[in-house]
Amino acid sequence: MSHLALVKELVQGYQAFEAYSAEHIKGLGLTMTQFDIVVTLGNQPPMTCKELGDKTLVSKGTMTGVLERLEAKGLIKKYVNVEDGRSYKIGLTKVGDKLFKKIFPEHVEYLAKAMNSLSKKELDQAVAVLRSVKALFKK
Repeated sequence: MSHLALVKELVQGYQAFEAYSAEHIKGLGLTMTQFDIVVTLGNQPPMTCKELGDKTLVSKGTMTGVLERLEAKGLIKKYVNVEDGRSYKIGLTKVGDKLFKKIFPEHVEYLAKAMNSLSKKELDQAVAVLRSVKALFKK
């Protein structure tokens, strides 16, 4: 049953990280989901909803509403998918790209402030352990 201690620490660690990260993202004027989509689209060519869903933590059911809100804010644009006329691709607008270039480095720095108390060795060990745990559940 010692694995339950790991499960507890993983969950509590994720919750603590999520709360810390969300506080900063809210201050940037976005929800966590909106931030996830904006940074995924940043420095990338437009992508389909499926591609976007595969690269983010956003569920298919949530995606449509979030995309509509980002489009209403002028941050994303839907483009005709020349490869498949039944779908469209999503990319950042110039306003969205400008926002991405501002908020992404700011958020990376914000997270670094918390993580800088760990040594490189500790960070490497944490990454290795988390990769091992993730591999246990990959199909």
